[in-house]
Amino acid sequence: MTNFLIILGIVYLSFCLFFYFFQDIFFFRPEKLPSGFQYKYPFPFEEVNFEMEDGGRINGIFFRVPNPRGVVYYLKGNSRSIKGWGKFAKDFVSNGYDFFMMDYRGFGKSQGKRTQTLLFSDAQYIFKWLAGQYPENKIVIFGRSLGSGIAARIASWNNVKMLILDSPYFSFYHNLKRFLFFIPLKQLLRYDIRTDQYLKNISCPVYIIHGDKDRLFPVNQSERLKALYPEIKLLKIKGGHHNDLPEFPEFFEILYDILYVNPEEG
Repeated sequence: MTNFLIILGIVYLSFCLFFYFFQDIFFFRPEKLPSGFQYKYPFPFEEVNFEMEDGGRINGIFFRVPNPRGVVYYLKGNSRSIKGWGKFAKDFVSNGYDFFMMDYRGFGKSQGKRTQTLLFSDAQYIFKWLAGQYPENKIVIFGRSLGSGIAARIASWNNVKMLILDSPYFSFYHNLKRFLFFIPLKQLLRYDIRTDQYLKNISCPVYIIHGDKDRLFPVNQSERLKALYPEIKLLKIKGGHHNDLPEFPEFFEILYDILYVNPEEG
């Protein structure tokens, strides 16, 4: 019995150490691209690179339309690269907005060490770059999945037109503890992105779009956010899961209503 407990303790400690040092592989699934890769989209765009002070590099794509209503700053999810994510630009340029999306460090052509602090500082740096071209009240921040918490953090630091969160989480900790309840998660977690805390410092309109069948980030996480901040507009898509909302016509109807029909609310 004693030997069994010792082995069990070693296994438990090993798992905790593995999670602490290698948690990036749980949270990020990047697709890396060669520096010479050429993006291809069916509408005009430009590729933009940012050299960060610590030596990192951020790569992004920028779509422009004539006489834009503003610009959408899209913070993507945790997988692949803007090579594939760029297809979502059409949902926003079709509503009269310019569109910018970047790859996080280690994704696509972006390079450098990745930490929570750097995720936020990179995103804020690019926001300020956009704010040099558009009034802040013409910038829409859109956060999808992992990017929803980053989007909320950036919106809390600036005076933007509106914040749209697609399938967000209450916080990294609250979502992960559903699966990792058996380890001291608060002490081990290096990415505790607190959407719930950032929203209290946001004065712009906030819209949440969430499928009611989402299993990765269940819709009750968005319901909890709305319970904390009743002014949030929570728009549920019946039957929607985490990765299939664009397959529902309601998703595009919601975007159209937010961005084009009633933009004065933002």
